[in-house]
Amino acid sequence: MKTTFKGALASLATAAALSVATFAAPVWAEGFDVNVTTTNLALRGVDPVSYFTEGKPVPGEVEINTTHHGATYRFASEANKATFLANPEKYAPQFGGYCAYGLAKGFKFDGDPNVWKIVDDKLYVNLSPKVAELWKADTANLISEADGKWPTLKDVDPAKLNP
Repeated sequence: MKTTFKGALASLATAAALSVATFAAPVWAEGFDVNVTTTNLALRGVDPVSYFTEGKPVPGEVEINTTHHGATYRFASEANKATFLANPEKYAPQFGGYCAYGLAKGFKFDGDPNVWKIVDDKLYVNLSPKVAELWKADTANLISEADGKWPTLKDVDPAKLNP
């Protein structure tokens, strides 16, 4: 059978669509909603422990990873992976890695792992530097609002909430 460019492109598109569905399914199947890429990466592959140990986001290594609540987390070192595994709830981003400000307002926007802050030993991410400024102006109240909304919003498809 001879494969044409058009046929190969169609096969690639089909495989990509199937892989997205395959990777996204475990997050929903476990009843948790984690903000992941189409390849199921939490924090876009940034090591969650690095925020606490390095004071900055550090890209994780492909071969050093684990799955938590159906999402794949990468780590810069085996030591960071072990630290995460010892207490994943401490190091995983709050609100599944969705924008903390957006959650407070009742929306689920992408959280940018480069726009972050640790508050009371918890990692929060926001959509953008501009949104982070709004969040910074009233952080305690916004965290409280988001905490109150997260239990009912965590398993809701973002497309059903967002404008």
